[in-house]
Amino acid sequence: MAFGKIKKLFSDEEEYDNNYSEDEFYNVSEEEALKEADKTGNKMILLEPRAYSESQQIADHLKNRNSVVVNLKRVTSAQAKRIIDFLSGCVYSIGGTMQKIGVGIYLCTPKNVNIQGKISDDNEKPAKSNNEDELDW
Repeated sequence: MAFGKIKKLFSDEEEYDNNYSEDEFYNVSEEEALKEADKTGNKMILLEPRAYSESQQIADHLKNRNSVVVNLKRVTSAQAKRIIDFLSGCVYSIGGTMQKIGVGIYLCTPKNVNIQGKISDDNEKPAKSNNEDELDW
């Protein structure tokens, strides 16, 4: 109860109700969640372009503050390079980030999305130690 009195001193709230379940924040219907995502622009878009001409669609999603996962496995390597070059410029212009998350798969995010962690490349090998008892990977 002391916390509630302190809370009243520093806020405009009349009452502080601590009798809520954490699950209440996550019990939202799919329709309500989609409507909210449409309002705030917090969507994850998955795209597999088949031609360079679809790059503009990806850029439009980024301009609308949506994250985009781009799978380039359906385009030629020359088209993939052009798409990556185009998206790199788009991401730079909006202050976003672009990360490779797999072979031919990239995550493009606008400025309002914070990415944590890193996915290592299959070609990277763990550092070897001088301990002979460890297995060689």
